[in-house]
Amino acid sequence: MKIDELLKRLENIKTDENEINEKREITEYLAQKLGANELPYVYYIMTKDKKIYDLELYEKLLRSNKISPDDAYVYIENVYFMKYDPVTYLYPFLMYDSKTSLVYAYLSRLSLDSLHSVPASRLKYIAMTIRFLNVGRMVVEVVDIGTVVINMNLLMLIHGILNNKYIDIDEVDYVASLLHSRKIFARYDSDEAWRILSTYYENHDTSLAKDVEAIKDAYNHIFKPYRVVYDLETKQIQVSNEANDPPSPLGRGGGQNNEIR
Repeated sequence: MKIDELLKRLENIKTDENEINEKREITEYLAQKLGANELPYVYYIMTKDKKIYDLELYEKLLRSNKISPDDAYVYIENVYFMKYDPVTYLYPFLMYDSKTSLVYAYLSRLSLDSLHSVPASRLKYIAMTIRFLNVGRMVVEVVDIGTVVINMNLLMLIHGILNNKYIDIDEVDYVASLLHSRKIFARYDSDEAWRILSTYYENHDTSLAKDVEAIKDAYNHIFKPYRVVYDLETKQIQVSNEANDPPSPLGRGGGQNNEIR
C-alpha cells in the first residue's frame, strides 16, 4: 500500500474515532441532563455550548441576535411512553415519528421554513430521547444527520419541496412516508421490519432470528447510532451503545423551564 493511501486511511480512522467520542459525550450528557427534567415539549435544540432550548425560545434568541444559527448542534425529539415497547426501546429510529424528526432536522440544517424547523446551519446530530415510564428507563440514541441523509437518500426525496417558501406539515409527512417505505432494512421497509422484530421479541418466534440479525445490522449501518440506557430512578447510565434486551416491567416511573440548565 502506498504511503499516501495509508495516511488517508489512518486519517479516516481517527475521524471516525473522534465522531464516536463526540457522539458518546453528547448521548451521555443528554441522558443525564434530560433524565433529571420532565420536558414539556417534543422538539429541542442543543447548541455547541450544551445549552438546550425549546424551538420557540431558540427562535426568540435568534431574532434578538443572542445566538447564531451556527450555534445549533443537536436536534432533539423528546418522547414519553407509559409502557415500553421492545422495538421502540431497541430501535428508536424505526419509528415513523423519527423519520418526521429527521426531515425537520434536515430542513433546519438547510434553514428552510416549516412548522418544526428552525435556522440551524451547523446542525450535526439528531437525538431521540424516549422515556418508558413503567420500567423507569430512558433510551437516548444520537446519529449524524449527514450520514443518515446519505444512507436514506433524503436529499433526493426532499428535492421537490426545496424551492417552497414554506414547507407545510403535509409535505413533511409525505417525505417521511417515503423514508419509512424504503426497503433498506434487509429488504424490508420500516413497517415490515417492525412487525418482524415485534413478533420475535414479543412472541419469541426464534424462526425469525436471522431476519432480526439482518435488520439489526442494516439499522446500525444506516444510522450508526450511539446509544445510552438511563435509569430514571437511580439517575445512572446502565448501558452504553448496546442494543440490550428490554427490561422486565418493574412498575417504576420516571420544572418546566424553556432552557434546560
